[in-house]
Amino acid sequence: MASKETCRTELRAAVRHLSERGLYSAAKWAAEQLMGIEQDPSKHTPSHTRFQRGSSSIRRRFRTATPSESSATPSAGVSYVMTPSLVVAEEYDYDMMDSDFYLLAKSYFDCREYRRAAHVLRDQTNKKAMFLRCYSLYLAGEKRKEEEMIELEGPLGKSDAANRELLSLERELSTLRKNGTIDAFGLYVYGLVLKEKGSENLARSVFVESVNIYPWNWSAWSELQTLCTTIEALNSLNLNNHWMKDFFLASAYQELRMHNESLAKYEYLQGTFIFSNYIQAQIAKAQYNLREFEQVEVIFEELLRNDPYRIEDMDMYSNVLYAKECFSALSYLAHRVFLTDKYRPESCCIIGNYYSLKGQHEKSVMYFRRALKLNKNYLSAWTLMGHEYVEMKNTSAAVDAYRRAVDINPCDYRAWYGLGQAYEMMGMPYYALHYFKKSVFLQPNDSRLWIAMAQCYETEQLHMLEEAIKCYERAANCNDREAIALHQLAKLHSELGRTEEAAFYYKKDLERMEAEEREGPNMVEALMFLAQHCKTQKKFDEAEVYCTRLLDYTGPEKETAKSLLRGIRYARDVEHFPP
Repeated sequence: MASKETCRTELRAAVRHLSERGLYSAAKWAAEQLMGIEQDPSKHTPSHTRFQRGSSSIRRRFRTATPSESSATPSAGVSYVMTPSLVVAEEYDYDMMDSDFYLLAKSYFDCREYRRAAHVLRDQTNKKAMFLRCYSLYLAGEKRKEEEMIELEGPLGKSDAANRELLSLERELSTLRKNGTIDAFGLYVYGLVLKEKGSENLARSVFVESVNIYPWNWSAWSELQTLCTTIEALNSLNLNNHWMKDFFLASAYQELRMHNESLAKYEYLQGTFIFSNYIQAQIAKAQYNLREFEQVEVIFEELLRNDPYRIEDMDMYSNVLYAKECFSALSYLAHRVFLTDKYRPESCCIIGNYYSLKGQHEKSVMYFRRALKLNKNYLSAWTLMGHEYVEMKNTSAAVDAYRRAVDINPCDYRAWYGLGQAYEMMGMPYYALHYFKKSVFLQPNDSRLWIAMAQCYETEQLHMLEEAIKCYERAANCNDREAIALHQLAKLHSELGRTEEAAFYYKKDLERMEAEEREGPNMVEALMFLAQHCKTQKKFDEAEVYCTRLLDYTGPEKETAKSLLRGIRYARDVEHFPP
């Protein structure tokens, strides 16, 4: 990892480069990481470090920079950035930056007048101008495509609209690449064009070229990540060894469901970017996928204290509050994002979750649809809208929503799971089983998915109890928080006449219920079975203990326990004093 001062110098230059080219998302990301680097308090006044200190139950205290970090500062007047593998001139397009043509085109670009911007630069041959012209044409095509999608919108927003600029852009950028007259930013646009056209292998190679030349464009890394849907594809990338690669790998591991590896990467990055809200949010995302909701809630509370107007990733926080049924906290969060920016997809999603928790499913669907009007590829909204349609028993609409989700991201296990639920509701267990298998393949450590598949095997149409038992065993080994698997394993083994196995699982389930201080019909059933089983096995003392515990209950189980207790004592007396 590069020193803190090196990272800081590189990111400062990157924010300027990216902003000048209209790559605002990447510039924002770079600026946030810049502020995430720990400052040396000996060089800065308290006002400069106030943003980073915040109120911190998670973040570490300030540490004084080491001599090696201090000496990494470039000498006065040096205008280049050093990295382990390359030297990038900070203003290698200096003449063009001051060009009147470029300034006018950039002004049009900032006003979203993309064709005007491209027209102004039509005769400019500078690499920087070439990038902005091509990027403007690409965005103009995307803008027109979105307009056509609204005009020609079919069911659930489906449309055949396409970006009409792709063909000409591909021809031009391909020629520039072959001639070697294209820079990293031009390669980024070329990668976007190839990805849009479906040439994924070539797009992957082009994005790799782009980030190897200029590694600070997070947008290029993000696009590259979407093309790495397998660990084999990720490992095949020939990437330079730059510290930005660690950010990419951490994010890619998370998308590939390698959550522990992702957490390890982010914890390593925190050594330098100790105050990065982005890293904290990504750690929360990994822990969310590991279902560690308590830690996730703590991190998001901290993020909101340090950045009270943050909306990114807050939809995930709302999912946690929804799962924990924290009505007041979710209500407060929904009100907060509504006041901050109600026309953000994340805000609409949070408000949709709020109405869902209130049981107002029609209103919830309305907000998820609003989120999709703002961003048709907003994955969470499609999946959550599918859940709402399931609650409303509108299975056909639910299936359509889930299918849109898997079209956007075939690795979204929640959508596959939702499809399984929908087909199970329609009484089609073979279809449901197919989709449940897809979901557990993508998320093999989620007990809920194994339980859903087991219950599918148990249906009358399938009645494949051995397969159901295997699924419940996997669920029990995946930290079954709902405490369903052990009880179902005991019942199935009992149904199949395997009393020893049934007794084993009833005992384990009983121990868990005692540890969690839970009562209920499952405990009564376990005690009843174990009392009968121990009596049959002539373990009279153990059987009597179970029966005595049943006497604490009111209802028919108490009378059954009394009768069973009399039988146990009689059987013990007969064994000790035969007639």
